[in-house]
Amino acid sequence: MLRQYFRIFILSNLIIAFLLIFSCGSKELSLKEIKAAQKGEENALLAKTVNKPGGQAFALGEVGGTWNNSVTNDPKTFNLIVAQTDAEAMGIIGNLYDYLADYDPYKREWKPNLASFKISNDINEGTLKVVFTLKDNLYWTTFNSDNKIPVTSDDVIFWYNEVEGDPETKSSGYNGQFLELEDGSSGHIDIEKIDDRSFAFYFPRIVANPILTLNMYFGPKYQYAPAKERAGIDGMKDMFTVDTDVTALPSIGEFYLIEYTPGVRLVYARNPHYWKLDDKGTSLPYREKIITKIVPDQNTEFLLFKNGEKDSYSVRPEDLEDLLTPEKPDYTVYNGGAALGSSLLSFNQNPSNLEDKYYQWFTQKEFRQAMSRLLNRDRIIKQVYRGLAEPALGFFATANPYYDETIKNQYTYDPEKAISLLAAIGISPDSEGKMTDEAGNLVEFDLTLGADSTIGIDTANIFADECGKIGLTVNVKPLDFQKVVDMLLSSYDWHAVIIGLGSNYWPTQGSNVWPSNGKPSYVESITKRTSY
Repeated sequence: MLRQYFRIFILSNLIIAFLLIFSCGSKELSLKEIKAAQKGEENALLAKTVNKPGGQAFALGEVGGTWNNSVTNDPKTFNLIVAQTDAEAMGIIGNLYDYLADYDPYKREWKPNLASFKISNDINEGTLKVVFTLKDNLYWTTFNSDNKIPVTSDDVIFWYNEVEGDPETKSSGYNGQFLELEDGSSGHIDIEKIDDRSFAFYFPRIVANPILTLNMYFGPKYQYAPAKERAGIDGMKDMFTVDTDVTALPSIGEFYLIEYTPGVRLVYARNPHYWKLDDKGTSLPYREKIITKIVPDQNTEFLLFKNGEKDSYSVRPEDLEDLLTPEKPDYTVYNGGAALGSSLLSFNQNPSNLEDKYYQWFTQKEFRQAMSRLLNRDRIIKQVYRGLAEPALGFFATANPYYDETIKNQYTYDPEKAISLLAAIGISPDSEGKMTDEAGNLVEFDLTLGADSTIGIDTANIFADECGKIGLTVNVKPLDFQKVVDMLLSSYDWHAVIIGLGSNYWPTQGSNVWPSNGKPSYVESITKRTSY
C-alpha cells in the first residue's frame, strides 16, 4: 500500500523522525512550481533533523537510570506461545527472551547471539547441517531469586519439537519446519541433541539461508514440559496469564518484568545475569529500570513526550512540525532513512464465518484489482503522511538488497478502470448509483483496523471516500488491536483489514502466510501482503 519515507522515533537526545507540511500563499502556481515549492519545504524541514546512519558502534555507557516508555493497550498474556500471534504482548515480554542468532543488516551477515553456529552441506546427498553451540553463561532466572537454571540444548529441542513442532499448538513456526523437495513431497528439518550445549539441525535439502529458518525465541523446558504432560497444549497455553505474579516470569533476556498494574503501568528491572557485555566488560543493559505507562492512544503518548514524561516516541506525520518548531528543544530528531515495512489492505478469502456474497466478491481477482484501482495512494501520501511516503508498488522496500524495480503492482489509482473491472464480474450501479452484484446484493463491506492508529484510520477513511464516489459502501470499523488479531487468526469474522505485519527483508519472509495453511507470527516479524 504505502511505505513511509522515514522511520520515526524520537528519543530524548536520541531520535529518529520524518515528515513534511507544505502550504502556499494565494498566488496560483503551476504543477511544476508546486512540486518545487514542496521540495523546498521538505528540505527546509528535514534540515532541522540530524542524519543518523546505522551500522555504527554504540558509545560505551554506565549502568544506571530509568527509561520512561508507554504502550496503548494492556497485555493480554505473558505466555510466549500465545504471544507469537500478539504483537503487543510480544513487545511487552520480548525483553525477557533472546534469539539464537542475530543479523547485521549493514554487513549483511548472521552473527552468534545466544549460540554460535556452523553450517555444512553435502553436495552429493543434497543435504545441509547446522550445529549450534549455546554460550556457557546462559541462565533462566527470576526476579529477586538466587536460583540460576542453566539454559541447555534440551530447552531448544523441546521448544522445536514439542511446541512449534506440535501441530496441535497451531504455532506459526510449524510450517517452517518443512521443505518442499524436488519430487513435490515434503521433508522435515530434524533436530538432534549433541550434548548439553550443542544441537544439530538436519535439512532434507540445501537452502540458501538456513539460519533465518532456524532462528527463534524459546521458553524454559523445566516449566513448559510439566504443564504439557499434565494438561497438554492447553496446559502450556494456560501458563503465565495476565493474573500471574510477574516476578515469577523466567528471563533469559535483558530485563525482568517486576510489576504490572492494569491500566496504569508495567515496570522492568535490569537482569544482572544477562550474558552480553560491552567492550569494557560491563554487563548490559545499562538501564536499571524501565517504566512503561499504559495510555489510551497516541495523542496521550505525544503529550507525555512533550511534557518530558516519556523518553521515546514514534512520530506521526502531524507531529513532526510541532517537534521541530522549538529553537532549543531538549531532544534531537534523527532522520533514520527509509523504512523496510509498509501497511497493507487485505480481503478475507476464508469461507469460514464469511457470508457467501463476500466470499464471491473477495475471491475474484478482478474485485481485488478494482480495490487497488480505488486506493488513492497519492491522496493518502499528501493528506495523511504530509508528503513523506511513497506508494509500495512492490513486495520489497527499495532499500532491500533483493529489490527489483521492474516488478510492480500495475493496478494503481484509476476509478474508471475500477468500474470496468467490477463490471466484468457482474457488479454495476443500480438506478440510484449504488453498486450491486448480479444477485442484487448491495456491495458493502466493513474495513477493520486498530483503533489506536490515527494514520490507519485516516487512510481507511480516504479509501472509503474514494469507494463511495463510484457507489461502493465501505464501513470503517476501528477496533482494539488484539480484537483485530483474534479476528484474523481465530474467528475469521472480518471482511477487509488495514494492518502492518513487519518488515520484508528476506525473499522467504511471509512463507508461513502465503500458503493457505500458514499462520502469521509477530515474533518472526514477517511481512505478508495480499496480491492484487
